Amino acid sequence: MDRAPFPLYGLLDNVRSLWNVGSIFRTADAAGVKKLYLCGMTGRPPRPEIAKTALGAETTVPWEYVQDPLKAAVTLKNLGVRIVALETAPGAVPCDAFDYPFPLCLVVGHEVDGVSRPLLAAADAVVSIPMHGRKESLNVAVAFGVAAYEILRHLPQQPRGEEGGRVHH
Repeated sequence: MDRAPFPLYGLLDNVRSLWNVGSIFRTADAAGVKKLYLCGMTGRPPRPEIAKTALGAETTVPWEYVQDPLKAAVTLKNLGVRIVALETAPGAVPCDAFDYPFPLCLVVGHEVDGVSRPLLAAADAVVSIPMHGRKESLNVAVAFGVAAYEILRHLPQQPRGEEGGRVHH
């Protein structure tokens, strides 16, 4: 089923694992993300590690490489896109309690260092996923998926498909 993309973009700020990049591509395809911005050290297709987890989504989701993530964010802001960083930072709003403005770009960061400080400072908002266990964070690809689907719940009059989602391993 082909659908028009939602007013949701993704920006990957120095995501080092090619498998995480591939997984984010796959989730972006499933969630109807309009475009991904791969920034800094983030790997980009074609790479076998990305293809292994993306399962073809690296060819269906539009993407662009921009060396400087802050430049990508400023360009998006100039187009009227709100920048929402996903980070466990002081003052972050729980992602299920935030009133999402559209269009928006979800920013995720490096697996250890998170979203860079300059990008956090440039963000219109910072949201976090509530953690209830001993760990303080999720894998970046998993976090992107959780947040993307939470954001989609806030879309006005979200279209409903006739088919349910399928899970592949």
